[in-house]
Amino acid sequence: MNKKNIILIGFMGVGKGTIAREMVAQSDYFAIDTDDIIESLENTKIKKIFAKLGEPYFRDLEKKCALWCEKNIQGTIISTGGGFYRQENIHKIGTVVYLKASFESIIQRLKNAPNSKSKFKKRPLLQDLEEAKKIYNQRVKEYEDVADIVIDVDDFDEQKAVQNILKAI
Repeated sequence: MNKKNIILIGFMGVGKGTIAREMVAQSDYFAIDTDDIIESLENTKIKKIFAKLGEPYFRDLEKKCALWCEKNIQGTIISTGGGFYRQENIHKIGTVVYLKASFESIIQRLKNAPNSKSKFKKRPLLQDLEEAKKIYNQRVKEYEDVADIVIDVDDFDEQKAVQNILKAI
């Protein structure tokens, strides 16, 4: 059952939130972010959840968020955390769009951002780039396997990416 939601998946820092905001500007969609929902639920930042309670606890929160989205969200763009794609019910929530980019282009984009330090700081799994690259390499195939649609954003142009997504949907 597809509720006309568009779920943006991809590696952390690929631009899911940026593209979601651009999609809102170019369409009648509304957007939410699963990490924002989790932070509201826990009344704390993702980084602190990881530090105090660990990744398994965070993944349980993602599952709770996914179940809530399936039950309550329609006609919405859902930007997700980097590991949200593993939720068993993801296809019940909506159409899954994988924003694909090389690890190097993601890191370069984050380094070039005006608020670069905060972009890295808020992503616990990017604190060690060597380890992050291993996670990226592990997830690429998994993202492709889960996706209904793959959109290449290596040459990041959010307007073009949004047009490609809307055309593919």
